Amino acid sequence: MTGPEPKKRANLRDVAKAAGVSVATVSRVLNAPGTVKLETREKVQAAISELRFVPSAAARAINSGRTRFVGALVPTLDNAIFARFLAALERTLGEHKLSLVVATTHDDPGIEAAKAQNLVDIGAEGLIVSGITHAPDLDALIERCQLPAIATSFYAPDYGLPTIGYDNAAAARLALQHLTGLGHRRIAVVHGPRANNDRTRARLEGVLGAGDGVSVQCHEAVISISGGCDAARVILAADARVSAVMCLSDVLATGVLFELQRQGIRVPDEMSLMGLDDLPGSAHTAPGLTTVHLPVSRMGEAAAHAIAGWVEQRRVPRPYLLEPELVLRASTIRCDASDSGAKK
Repeated sequence: MTGPEPKKRANLRDVAKAAGVSVATVSRVLNAPGTVKLETREKVQAAISELRFVPSAAARAINSGRTRFVGALVPTLDNAIFARFLAALERTLGEHKLSLVVATTHDDPGIEAAKAQNLVDIGAEGLIVSGITHAPDLDALIERCQLPAIATSFYAPDYGLPTIGYDNAAAARLALQHLTGLGHRRIAVVHGPRANNDRTRARLEGVLGAGDGVSVQCHEAVISISGGCDAARVILAADARVSAVMCLSDVLATGVLFELQRQGIRVPDEMSLMGLDDLPGSAHTAPGLTTVHLPVSRMGEAAAHAIAGWVEQRRVPRPYLLEPELVLRASTIRCDASDSGAKK
């Protein structure tokens, strides 16, 4: 025995029939109510309520030629820095009556290009991507569709797309200069994977020009708490004794902090620790993490305003540089010239 058939979802024609008006009149009530007489509007609204009619976004897109959504491609949702960026991006797009659809790329250019094509196929009116290194297929898609597209998390005024972001090399230099200014000369640098990540590569370029008398030892790790823990164990096991660890991500720095404390290394008395990102939790570690603030929320707002202006008014945005800022907390301390680093 079969149950009753599910009720068919009401459409514009059903509403028009119930209200005794034309489909065009129902459409005007939904989209331009000020052009319809009050008495007619009330009849249509009553029919909508009775039929529990919900306007179809697909139908609106067919009628208007607009989907009113923007696609964003980010490496991951596991890192709070992308969550903060996307929250600001979505909130600000909403001010322009635009919606956001997000896809993750796992820092794989091939996956990014395929997912960009999927977003375009379902009607994305613009794209926001991370960084400036992409597969040729993505570049060709943007060019072929003449699609508004903005690159974020990177400032490169000569790049083919408008960029809205920060100078990653300058942000890393700011962190390094803080440590060298405190007298640290033997510094371990922990960073995420370099493959397919131009932000990490740019930060490393900023670090590797440390100058005479400064020894920098680089350690690659997965960007996670456990990755930071693993990197700390490698640093402590190495023959060279460092006085400071600089991490190119606060997530890595948090893992390093946990492992140093587990190994009985006091931060900052025996080892200074520096981050880069300024994630919300970094102010609440013990000790609080000295870091470089990246203005990702402002970047999300700026990217939203820029892509909205391009989509709505065909106004191509200019590159926009956001300045990083040093945030001093308790995880770094001046290095005594006689101090050779953490005692193992």
